[in-house]
Amino acid sequence: MTILIKKCTPADLDILQKISIETFTDTFENQNSPEAIEAYLKRAFHPEQLKKEYDNRHSEFYFIYYNEEIAGYLKVNTDDAQSENMDKDSLEVERIYIRRPFHRLGLGKHLMEKAAQIAVKKNKRKLWLGVWEKNGNAISFYNQLNFVQTGTHSFYMGDEEQTDLILTRTIR
Repeated sequence: MTILIKKCTPADLDILQKISIETFTDTFENQNSPEAIEAYLKRAFHPEQLKKEYDNRHSEFYFIYYNEEIAGYLKVNTDDAQSENMDKDSLEVERIYIRRPFHRLGLGKHLMEKAAQIAVKKNKRKLWLGVWEKNGNAISFYNQLNFVQTGTHSFYMGDEEQTDLILTRTIR
């Protein structure tokens, strides 16, 4: 078993879009209307939107490879790229997306370790993320990594307002 994490390049945007759509759909399609999923996918993972996010100097994307196959990715944000106004000491883990065949292999932990390494390198003291209040598996995962709920915010799936829990973890 080999695990490798590599920073994404502009040439990776097509596969980034494909994995985003695949993993988001696999995770949320059974709990949301097809119309809401479709609207979200078109907005969030449109090629121009992903390029805009990639081009933001305060955002970074990393692929994780398992036995040389792309298993998922990590997106982190600092400063004005964060989806909420947080203090300067915070790094947002906006996405940890793992493709279904690679679930339960510990890859999420590897990506969270990478996020913590990036945070330390950037002199950040906290990691934070938003997770849908109905995503019990993800909430359990983050709780195991010592994240605690510090707030909530609204997340829109199409026109439907949902609640994300804001979870935070101090790293130093």
